Amino acid sequence: MKLKKGDEVIITSGKDKGKKGKIEKVFRKSNTVLLPGLNVFKRHMKKRDENNPGGIIDFPRPVKVANVALICPKCGKPTRIGYKVQGDTKSRICRKCDSIL
Repeated sequence: MKLKKGDEVIITSGKDKGKKGKIEKVFRKSNTVLLPGLNVFKRHMKKRDENNPGGIIDFPRPVKVANVALICPKCGKPTRIGYKVQGDTKSRICRKCDSIL
């Protein structure tokens, strides 16, 4: 997967299209990323104890990687990620401005 924790991304499709956020967690097996405050759904929870009173709670659900695009820190545009190998190091690059991410 080309995206990492801490990358700033923009959602390209769905109900939150156009919103930006930072990746909080990456789920490699399901090919999804968690963006706090985005893709929020409601869930009805039963009362468990005094600490968990229940009711309708909001919780963010993961977004498929295909529905997000990385925002380049240099040019500020949504971009795809490429790789450049220089000697022993492999680094990610922006496809629009060729800067190292």
